[in-house]
Amino acid sequence: MNLALWICAGLLAAVALAGGISKTFVPKETLAAAHGGGWTEDAGVGFVKTLGVLELLAALGLILPAALDIAPALVPVTAVCWVLLMIGAMVTHGRLGEARFVLLNLAYLALAAFIAWGRFGPAPFTG
Repeated sequence: MNLALWICAGLLAAVALAGGISKTFVPKETLAAAHGGGWTEDAGVGFVKTLGVLELLAALGLILPAALDIAPALVPVTAVCWVLLMIGAMVTHGRLGEARFVLLNLAYLALAAFIAWGRFGPAPFTG
């Protein structure tokens, strides 16, 4: 169980890192032109960058607290926050009729829910 949770956290952290880097450092116009980036057309630059920073923090929060054994309880808290973020992403892509991205966000949500459940429940980081 512990290994599965670490693998899921690593995969989700990689997704969060990639999304965070793109939203934080790629110009909004470039994001809007990319496949699945149409939602950024109606969003402010500050909002897009804020989401990017939140995703970067999520990437760190899914791995570092447990890896460094400093407040490892932040891992499932971060996973719960990711679930909330994915609900927002699903609503946004759903409104645009992008069912493929809704399903992708649902997969990310499922990974985060598994991490939260596992780390709050059967496999917490306790000594």
